[in-house]
Amino acid sequence: MVFEQEPRDTVLVKLRDVIPGLLCDVRYATANNFTGRILYASDALYARHVVADALVKAQELARSYKLQLKIYDAYRPLSVQRLMWSIVPDERFVADPAKGSRHNRGCAVDLTLCDIQGNEVDMGTGYDEFTEKAAATYNDLPDEVLRNRRLLDEIMSTAGFTVLPSEWWHFDIIGWERFAILNE
Repeated sequence: MVFEQEPRDTVLVKLRDVIPGLLCDVRYATANNFTGRILYASDALYARHVVADALVKAQELARSYKLQLKIYDAYRPLSVQRLMWSIVPDERFVADPAKGSRHNRGCAVDLTLCDIQGNEVDMGTGYDEFTEKAAATYNDLPDEVLRNRRLLDEIMSTAGFTVLPSEWWHFDIIGWERFAILNE
């Protein structure tokens, strides 16, 4: 598949500007994350336009099921990636900053599904739980959890994303490889 990069995809867009009312829980703007440190100066989330446009579609699909998206993370500066790697140097869960990540390109989102009131649906583990149970392919879970994970994957794949096998919450836009690593 050949992609042409549109000029508007050379910059990042604030996700809440594209998706008004988007639920966000930016753990890296707090100490409530696996590092125990505040990593982001604000809770604003950014991504490439192509990602934001695909998230609009995903949000519409979620709403057709009387659900909505909640975003945990999107674009991540390379400097933050280096810090994360120094704490968890395991490529199943944290990308090696020498290679860069899909987050560093503004092409990945970490998210879950919530009901219309904003309550998260049960996905079997919390966000950033670095265990085998967090894998998108892990099946030793209650039927309801497996249905929820399948629905999230279906919504996101229909919108143009693929799931990271080791994390049910991590989705990459198809064609992420064409984008450069950023450190903004």
